[in-house]
Amino acid sequence: MRIIFSFLAAAAGVYSALLFVRIILSWFRNQSYTKPVQILKKLTDPYLDWWRNALKLRIGFLDFSVIAAIVFLSFIQNIFYTLSLSVRMTLGFILAQILLSLWNVFSVILGFFLIIIILRIFAYITNRNIYSPFWSVVENISQPLMYRMNRLIYGKKIGNFFQGLIISLIVFAVLLIGGRFLIDFIASLLMGFPI
Repeated sequence: MRIIFSFLAAAAGVYSALLFVRIILSWFRNQSYTKPVQILKKLTDPYLDWWRNALKLRIGFLDFSVIAAIVFLSFIQNIFYTLSLSVRMTLGFILAQILLSLWNVFSVILGFFLIIIILRIFAYITNRNIYSPFWSVVENISQPLMYRMNRLIYGKKIGNFFQGLIISLIVFAVLLIGGRFLIDFIASLLMGFPI
């Protein structure tokens, strides 16, 4: 039975990775007609479409239903993994798994934003043409992040752009690292004390 649960946990992990690749590829229009992308779409779109139709959480060009789909899959993966270790399930364990699953998705989003900020710093330092297709996508994603970060840090004043990039990089890195320790601590408390 442990082998079956280990296999199911691994399969859920691979499928989660495929979902992330599919979501990122959806941002680039010219990639949608290649054969590997078509196969990926056939594997992932039915699952994502079910969540899109069930939740209808699309706001503008952002679709938050895919986050729910990934959180659910991460939760299932954690359950299978734990069952493969033959750990006793309690309410505290289930709450900890939900918390860890939500953190996994949130940390991927934070990591993605961190990469975008690093790319934007690289583009700024090397004077890249931000109007090329790739840098245009990076710019379009980083601009709202920078605006919100500058509003939090500087208020209504207009701050230095490069300084704002560096502060954003530090904030995202601290959130990612500090959040990991905090979530692990809370999850261990939940799993250590059955409710």
